[in-house]
Amino acid sequence: MHAIEKCPWRIIVPNVTFPIQRVGDFTITAISDGYLTANLNALSNIDPSQALRIQSDAGQKEPDSVHINCYVIRTEGRTVLVDAGAGGIRQWGGQLKANLSLAGVEAGEIDTILLTHAHPDHVGGLLDPTGQRCFPNAELVAHYRERDFWQDDANLARASERARGNFHIARKVFDAYRDKLRTFDRGEVLPGIKAIALPGHTDGHTGYALESGNQSLLVWGDIVHFPHIQIKRPDVTIAFDQHASQAAATRSRLLDWVSSEGTLIAGMHLGQPGFARIKRTNGQYELLYETEE
Repeated sequence: MHAIEKCPWRIIVPNVTFPIQRVGDFTITAISDGYLTANLNALSNIDPSQALRIQSDAGQKEPDSVHINCYVIRTEGRTVLVDAGAGGIRQWGGQLKANLSLAGVEAGEIDTILLTHAHPDHVGGLLDPTGQRCFPNAELVAHYRERDFWQDDANLARASERARGNFHIARKVFDAYRDKLRTFDRGEVLPGIKAIALPGHTDGHTGYALESGNQSLLVWGDIVHFPHIQIKRPDVTIAFDQHASQAAATRSRLLDWVSSEGTLIAGMHLGQPGFARIKRTNGQYELLYETEE
């Protein structure tokens, strides 16, 4: 077992760093599930050469690589996981379980899993290769529109061949956690944690706002996949968006809000620093990762 050292902004084990933030009574740790690959040609409203240039200017050595974050929220008497990564589906991610253990979190400790949405890189880690639940003691919490979308046979019939695979994965997850599934519409989902509707990427795409002790943090899900590109250019959408124009409008609205308020954000496809703020200067947004002071 690795010795674990804790300091105010991160958990460190040999060769591994887990960023951590404290918001009042909450402690939030970013846990990497690894990466997936998404070609820049999947982006709309931007020329791939311009997208590549933005990635290069931002120091992204693998411009097609998309990082996958999950978040563990600890508060008195609770251990909550927000999303569960890809679990190795399509050779994406698959590092969550090992990294949880390295961070001192065992699967059986997690009592609640909050889903931002049910795409494979967010729910794949909820089941093991035999289809059994990876988090046997956890309640699964999701927006009712998210569950309803993936369970709707008419939506499945209209889906492309590749998208049908997403339906089968989501349905397996919802079925496996059926006796532990709780859906919501709006409002507080756990004490101090409020659901924020962020529609467009999927029907029930949801963020989670944590508030405690006059401090706050927003887990904003998949507001961006390529953060340096889509924060600089909020109009840029990706093929994974179910409703592209709505996703772009939601992103613009949210960037305006978090930059105006100085809100600390966490995002499933931010880089490994895991936490950031958005700065707006002369109408342009900029991503500023939170680092050790």
